[in-house]
Amino acid sequence: MKFKLFYLTLTAAHLIFTPDALAQERLSLEEAVQIALENNYDIKLSNNTVEISRSDISRGISAMYPVVTGNFSTNNTVSNTKQTLSSGQVQERDGAKNSNTSYGPVLNWRVFDGFEMFARYDQLKEFHKLEQSNLKLTVQSTVAQVVTSYYDLVQQRQQLQALRTALDISRIRLRNSQSRYQIGKAAKLEVLAATVDLNTDTTNLLRQADVYRNTKTLLNELLARELNTDFTVADTIIIQRDLSLAQIQEAASTDNPELQGALISQRIAELNLRQVKANRYPDISLTSGYNFNRSTSELGFAQQSQGRGLNYGLTASINIFSGFLQKKNERIADLQIDNSKLTYQKLTQSINSQIATLYQNYQTNIELVKLEQQNLSVAQQNLDITLEKFRLGSVAPLEFREAQRNYIDANARFTNAQFQAKLAEINLQQIAGSLSLK
Repeated sequence: MKFKLFYLTLTAAHLIFTPDALAQERLSLEEAVQIALENNYDIKLSNNTVEISRSDISRGISAMYPVVTGNFSTNNTVSNTKQTLSSGQVQERDGAKNSNTSYGPVLNWRVFDGFEMFARYDQLKEFHKLEQSNLKLTVQSTVAQVVTSYYDLVQQRQQLQALRTALDISRIRLRNSQSRYQIGKAAKLEVLAATVDLNTDTTNLLRQADVYRNTKTLLNELLARELNTDFTVADTIIIQRDLSLAQIQEAASTDNPELQGALISQRIAELNLRQVKANRYPDISLTSGYNFNRSTSELGFAQQSQGRGLNYGLTASINIFSGFLQKKNERIADLQIDNSKLTYQKLTQSINSQIATLYQNYQTNIELVKLEQQNLSVAQQNLDITLEKFRLGSVAPLEFREAQRNYIDANARFTNAQFQAKLAEINLQQIAGSLSLK
């Protein structure tokens, strides 16, 4: 029992001086966000997707430019041939060889396709805008996770400090009880109770320290750096208390990445309908080329011929009947536009609902912060008075322990209220697309 108490006390003493007293990197919130923007894997992947979509914005991909190819072909035959000429003369030869070679550049240019190529080009630009909106959503989500994890560490650090204070007081109580027992003014039960409470406070501190370390690991994961990197964070949570519901709603209507993406998706669906309707128009293409031909024949009037020259032409086609597929495809494209509009309306309603709920939580937690701050001040004063009375021997151990617990509970409620208010603030700013680092 004595050895266990010594071990727990030694471990707790190590925790008191280790987390903040030793030389550690002081990680500010701004630095954490900057590291995440540079290193986070989700942001990097989204950035690459944006670059790919930017590269796809090409008139060549949209089939606006002519296509030029270099062609080469050769054919050879070996056959047993018998020819009867108009004069009645018969020519016959076994193993007669014939060859034909053709090569040269060929140009194909689709000059009109019912404006489908222009709609496709505009669609590629909209796809790029959609990926940019997705990137913004990824960045906002990552920053929100980093800020939330950072302030979670801050409130856990505050709880650690409160638990360290409680542990110090429990040590004072145990020493006092032991002194009183030695001079015969206290029973053995009082010493045992103080020992149990000291062990309980030590255990609580160890568990909280473990949670603190695990949250550090999770933040390092978000920052995409070495998971064991040690650091310390700020010691206070600063809450922005002047958020306006009207301003949040207005900002969300214009800056929310999900709403922006829904509007872009609607535009993409409209451009898809333009491409489908383009099939009602004629399709016109120009062809041209410069060919070189050479042929040889061991039997016939011309044993060898060569030629070269320009060829050009025009082809046109129009869809007259396709088994009603055109009408069906246009109807599907119209429904896709309707779906994109409904998706936007549904998302708008969902976001407005989230804003209303989050803002109510934000206001409630602001009030709770004020209330719990007052409670903590009262609990602190009560603990100070009770501790002084305990030193004088005018307070029972149970009453002293109750004051100690009230202080710990009040501190936990205060730090949690701060964190919940900050969390509501972060979520409101994220949904508005204007997350700040204050």
